[in-house]
Amino acid sequence: MKINTAEALIQNWTGRTDPEADSWRWHQKIQPVQSDSPAGMALIGFACDAGVQRNHGRPGAIHGPQALRKQLANLPWLQTVPLYECGDIVCDDGDLETAQQQLASHIAAQLQAGHQPIVLGGGHEIAFASWSGLAKHLAATESQPRIGIINFDAHFDLRDPQCQAASSGTPFAQIAEVCAHKHWMFHYACFGVSRMSNTLALFNRADALGVCYAEDLQMTAPQLSLLQQRLDRFMQACDHLYLTIDLDVFPASQAPGVSAPAARGVSLEVIEPLLIQIRNSGKLRLMDLAELNPELDIDAHTARLAARLIHQMTLTQQ
Repeated sequence: MKINTAEALIQNWTGRTDPEADSWRWHQKIQPVQSDSPAGMALIGFACDAGVQRNHGRPGAIHGPQALRKQLANLPWLQTVPLYECGDIVCDDGDLETAQQQLASHIAAQLQAGHQPIVLGGGHEIAFASWSGLAKHLAATESQPRIGIINFDAHFDLRDPQCQAASSGTPFAQIAEVCAHKHWMFHYACFGVSRMSNTLALFNRADALGVCYAEDLQMTAPQLSLLQQRLDRFMQACDHLYLTIDLDVFPASQAPGVSAPAARGVSLEVIEPLLIQIRNSGKLRLMDLAELNPELDIDAHTARLAARLIHQMTLTQQ
């Protein structure tokens, strides 16, 4: 494992510079985070696909953070808070558990400093580290934090960690175990679940854990109002939200650059209004994007989609 510092990564933020006034782009606003930086958005990379490989998926997500930064760099700057580069946690030796601990500590530190972390993956093993960082931060002031996990994903990622090594397929089962140990609420919603991608055991585990889920067949434009109502009920029961987006929830035509492209998937026109609803809730503390695999991408379609999602989630409430 190694760490790419914020100062080193700043050099990679390049893009177009326009002569007109009010024509700023992300690459012109990004700055290395400092200990006394005012509250803002904190980008943290998790360059890792060890969990994907353990889960017998196709490697390449380790290169996701840099591909995502490249697409973010040229986007127009319409945001209102500072933007910080916080560096990468790089898992290049297979030691996933140490990398997850490092990421969790890094996230907790940025939350403590008043920032909202946006974590760039990396495989979906990112989720256990992200949640752990948020939990570590909240536990300092709350004995029973009510954290809602919202996952847009074709997979539950509830594989039993007692039966296999921790991987990109186990993070939410790992979180459920930690919650049970701490006597915390396990409040998990998964939108976009595919019957093609989850065994009966996973559906049974989801039901046993009280997971709120919507299958891909249910996530259509005519059903959007009902989905928004379900999401609202879920969020009302939580004080803090952790959002994680596995890019394989989208159709392969929109997101080809993932380990497991979706045969059907859920379209952006359905998912984006739900994301805006989460953004506007005032409860979002942390988000990450997982499974961007540039080695499998086509003309950066998936990286561009991921950049759009981040851009949308960081705009002022509209």
